Amino acid sequence: MIKTILIANRGEIASRIIKTCNRLGIISVVVYADPDKDLPFVQQADIAIALGGNQASESYLVQDKIFNAARNSNADAIHPGFGFLSENGDFARRCEAEGFVFIGPNPNAIDAMGLKSTAKEIMEKNGVPVIKGYRGKEQSVDFLVKKADEVGYPILVKAVAGGGGKGMRIANNADEIRNAVQAAKNEATNAFGNDELMLERYFYDSRHIEFQIFGDQHSNVVHLLERECSIQRRYQKVIEESPAQGLGEELRTEMGRAAVAAAQAINYDNAGTVEFILTPENEFFFLEVNTRLQVEHPVTEMITGLDLVEWQILVAEGKNLPLRQNEITATGHAIECRLYAEDALNNFFPETGTISLWNAPEIPGVRYETGVCSGSEVSIYFDPMLAKIIVHEPDRLSAIRKMDFALKNLKCLGVCTNQPFLIEMMVQPDFIEGKYTTGFIAQKFDFEAFRSKQSPYEIRSAIACLIFRWKQREDSRSLIPTLISGWRNQFYQKQEASFLLKDEKITLLYHVEKSVFYLNANSVDYNVELIDCGPDSIRLNINKQQHHFYICAQNKDYFIHNIQSGQIKVTLIDRYPDIEKELMKGAYEAPMPGEVLNIAVQVGQEIEEGQNLVTLLSMKMENTIASNESGIVEEILIEEGDSIAKGTLLLKIKS
Repeated sequence: MIKTILIANRGEIASRIIKTCNRLGIISVVVYADPDKDLPFVQQADIAIALGGNQASESYLVQDKIFNAARNSNADAIHPGFGFLSENGDFARRCEAEGFVFIGPNPNAIDAMGLKSTAKEIMEKNGVPVIKGYRGKEQSVDFLVKKADEVGYPILVKAVAGGGGKGMRIANNADEIRNAVQAAKNEATNAFGNDELMLERYFYDSRHIEFQIFGDQHSNVVHLLERECSIQRRYQKVIEESPAQGLGEELRTEMGRAAVAAAQAINYDNAGTVEFILTPENEFFFLEVNTRLQVEHPVTEMITGLDLVEWQILVAEGKNLPLRQNEITATGHAIECRLYAEDALNNFFPETGTISLWNAPEIPGVRYETGVCSGSEVSIYFDPMLAKIIVHEPDRLSAIRKMDFALKNLKCLGVCTNQPFLIEMMVQPDFIEGKYTTGFIAQKFDFEAFRSKQSPYEIRSAIACLIFRWKQREDSRSLIPTLISGWRNQFYQKQEASFLLKDEKITLLYHVEKSVFYLNANSVDYNVELIDCGPDSIRLNINKQQHHFYICAQNKDYFIHNIQSGQIKVTLIDRYPDIEKELMKGAYEAPMPGEVLNIAVQVGQEIEEGQNLVTLLSMKMENTIASNESGIVEEILIEEGDSIAKGTLLLKIKS
């Protein structure tokens, strides 16, 4: 009997496991890195043990620290969550050797699925459909190019040790294959220390369908139905749902049997996921087995009414699976949206900051899985996912409507998030009709239209910010308090304030009569009445329509929430800007916060346009900054290993 579980993970998955531990009467122990010391999971656990260090390589990935914590807390078992050590066969073996139950599959199953090429060989031998391609030891660039020509185009070049989109390239024809192979090898080496690649036919307009599998230690295996995970950016999932649209019972049964066969082929026990691609012709092919609990497991929990973490614990204790295949049923439709700290209009680059306000209102049929709260720091060291919003309703359209409502009412202010993007996804016709594939975001989503659609919301947000600041000044005035702020003896000379929204400057001209503001923005007039203003909210009547805004300020940045738009960020522009910075030429700034991973040039070096200068690492995402002109490196202002903020001056190029 497991009485105490150490959770070797962080954030929302740690909080999720703690909930099940509390319900089952199991003591929960968490470990944490320095940046995580104030996150909710640390407070929620029965015992919390500091690991020290900032990065995963100094904390959550250091096995000695994990096992010391397990011994010191008298843990019986270790739950690895997802990521970090969850798919490390050696870690699972060490758990067993040191007397701890590993809450996950057996080490041999983990090892068998560790390399994608080996996994596909096993599946092919056991009758599970796999994609035509090349998986072999000969890895020279010339040989891989030759094999690609034989397999045919388009073709996917993929690192065998890969994950999260690293070491992946698509070549559409013979002219692109050599560069794709070389680039994939370089990225795979940097990410995994292994440049071995595999090749397989690439299918445009395919879908990503995965089946939740579960096995026990008595050779019983079931699947808990499928999840549709085709809404992705950079090969990482953003929205998941179940059941998958238009799958049909015959195809669902066939894919489910293949998923169970895949699990049986490797003697699988505990939770896992078998991932497939589904072509427009309804052909399905094996992709991989994720030998752990998935981020999107709540979707399955919502439609089945099961607690998958509880199942994991039961199986780890040696018990039989609670249900047989014919006893597993599902009701309704579930959708999950992942809330990331990232800017969808800036290539989904990650963002950092402090969450000034977190408020997830209780709504029937809505579940939140989060690892943050008001005051939480979002650092550069870990994944940018902040929360998951999961909705369960009787049918898909009702679930979409409820998700739209939940997203619009969620308040997460202080750091840029993809909330407006998720809200927009809920009204996309192709999404509503279920007509989407893995290429939807990159190929079909109209970012220009999305940007234009945000414009009126942004102007209203700027107006709210202006009046919120005006009211703060009014309340803090001590000199001649009866004289209205901004008074001028020339009454019709308007006051002025400017804000930056994305890369666009918006100037508001205004004058005030009592509590009514007469404004002009982008040649449009607005009559705005101040109704009420609190410490973090303001209610306005804008052109005879009332709007309620929540506002959080961080220096010159203002994060504003309105139910129609979700979160919008506006930045106050100083009346007297930093002229020296404006006039600086040849300067390169960091487009995102992060760690300086590599500096590819030296002072005095001649460079060409397009040459790589600096590579930054932020929240597991690498971004290489290239020169936009030829010249000479005049000054380098950062060093490798530095942690820098967005907008930090990196280097100067003299043309």
